[in-house]
Amino acid sequence: MPENLLWFLIVAGGPVILGALLAFGIMKSRRLRRGEREAQSRATKKLYGDE
Repeated sequence: MPENLLWFLIVAGGPVILGALLAFGIMKSRRLRRGEREAQSRATKKLYGDE
């Protein structure tokens, strides 16, 4: 019986944990604000030059 419980936890719990981690990561990511976007653009142009 315990080996069946272990497999159940692995098969059912693994995807649940993975889904929770993915949802957490998506919720924590955010879009850049206007000032941050402009600073990023300036830094990229400075690094690569005006091509």
